[in-house]
Formats: sequence, C-alpha cells, structure tokens
Amino acid sequence: MHQLNRRVSGVWFVTASALVLACGGGSTSPNTPTPTPPAPPPPVVTPVGPVGPFAVGSSYLDPRSWVQYTAGDAPIIVIAPHGGLLSPGELADRSCTECVTANDTNTQDLARVIADTFTVRTGRRPHLIVNLLHRRKFDANRDLTEATVNNTATLRPTWEWMHAAVDTAKADVTRRWQRGLVLDMHGHAHAIPRLELGYLLTGTQLRLDDAALAASNAFNTTSTARLLSTRLSGRTAAQIFRGPSSLGGLLEARGVRAVPSPAAPAPLVGEDYFNGGYNTLRHGSRASGSVDAIQIECHFTGVRDTPESRARFASALVDALLVLLREEYGWQP
Repeated sequence: MHQLNRRVSGVWFVTASALVLACGGGSTSPNTPTPTPPAPPPPVVTPVGPVGPFAVGSSYLDPRSWVQYTAGDAPIIVIAPHGGLLSPGELADRSCTECVTANDTNTQDLARVIADTFTVRTGRRPHLIVNLLHRRKFDANRDLTEATVNNTATLRPTWEWMHAAVDTAKADVTRRWQRGLVLDMHGHAHAIPRLELGYLLTGTQLRLDDAALAASNAFNTTSTARLLSTRLSGRTAAQIFRGPSSLGGLLEARGVRAVPSPAAPAPLVGEDYFNGGYNTLRHGSRASGSVDAIQIECHFTGVRDTPESRARFASALVDALLVLLREEYGWQP
C-alpha cells in the first residue's frame, strides 16, 4: 500500500593511520586487516500514515488514536473531518482570527451510515477516514498551521497521518478502478435548508450562464477536473455540475434539495454557499490524479438531526452515487 517510510543509508569511511614504530619496540605487519566497525542498528522509523496490508472493513488508528481509517474496496472515499468528540486535556484549544471551533453535529455518524448503506447496497465498502478530535482541538479541513494552531508539535503527526490515509485510499481506488470520488462530509447552519455541493466553483462563477461559465475556463480548475476530461456520458460541463444527471440533480429527484442543481443552478447574490475547502482542493483532481472530490455541506433538519433522517438521506445519496458512478465513471457493483 501507499506508505511514506524513509530509508536511511549509512556509509563508512575507513582512514588508514600512519604506522608508528616505537624505539626498540616491535612492529605491526602491514598485511594485518583493519577491523571493520560493527554496522549501526537500523533507524527506528515512525510511519507517517497507516501501514498495510489492509483488510477491507478493518479500522486502523494513528499512533495517538485520534484519526481512524477504515479500508474499503469501492471507488468511493468518505471523509468526516468535523464530527469528532474527543477533547484531550493535553491539547490547548485552537485560537486564531480565522479559527472555527464549532463541530458539524452528527456528521461522523452520517459518514458511517453512508459507508454502511453503500456496502449493503453494493457489496463493496467505501474507504472511510474519520477525525475523532473535536474541532476546537483540531480542524481536519485546514492547512497544517490553522488545523493545529497552539498544538502544532503534537498534532503534526496526526495531520500528516490523516492525509496519508486519504492518499492510501486514493491509491487503492486508482489501482482497483482507475477512477473514483472523494466525498468530504460537512454540516452547515445556513438559512436555506439544502445541500451545498462544493466543486471549488464560487457562487459568482456559478451565476454565469452556461456559455459564459464554459468560456471562463473555470471548469478546468474544479475538484472534479478529471471527470470533465474523461466523462462517459458526453454531457456538457455545465450539465455535469447542475443538469438533471449531476449529483445535485440526482439528489433533487430523490427529494433532497441541493445547489448547484437544475432547480438552483447557483446561489443567489447574498445567499450563503460553501464551495469547497482544503480537503477538496488537496484530494480532488484539480491539479492531477484520477480521483475527483466533492464537498457536501448538509443542512441539519431532515439530514443530520435523527438516526431516521441520516438513514433516509444516506439511502438517497447512495442511489444518486450509483447512477453517477455508472453513467460518468463506468463503474457498477
């Protein structure tokens, strides 16, 4: 599996010492071999990420038990960065101008239900990466500095382990299926109760009409850029993002409001909208790779609030994903 271990090589230099004969003493034969010093012990290397071999459905924890990776065999990777509940006293609370410390309520549970629902429906298990720490201690959707502020020395290995776990999952998806999709699961408290699907397109960009948006070249900078170059359906880029067969359109047809979608192709001026964050940028296909990423910001009532809501939403999302995977990625269970 994908590992980030380092190997260290030692090279010995043996210098011949000048032979000194003591007055009246004996001599050392020039043919006596110089003793070879013992080899140093191999360095102890702490793995940066989870170490395989991995068993599908088995879970692996970072050395501090703060991030959990459950191995899968489906072309889906689910991340739950803001639903952790652990608040170790050894970690100071994060405090900075940009710091958000409120949790996304029930998103850890929601991510697990989505993974389980997909598994039951298909016989294939999504990869699942869950941050177990409360957001006031660790923000698993930020760069290292903001994610670990006040605790960087302690949390750097956890931050690195988490992203290495996602990379491990992406490598497995690529090996098995060539293409796949990361779903970064979040919760929002905005006024409009609908999903906000983030592809790294801003609200301003989405408010352009289809022709103007295509002419702007913005599609090539999205977190699903690879999908746009390999899509199987032949649909236009605009249709991929907000047409009836887009993820938003497929969810809308199943009773789940979303933006962008046919009913809401863009947030209106003044409407709140999360268009994607650090994980979407880092783990999507904007720069390279064959795994795309979508940030899914979920409203509370009817999606995250109760076990029944979570189960119902997970079923609708899995239905939509199976259509998307079949029509655009060529994958069927």
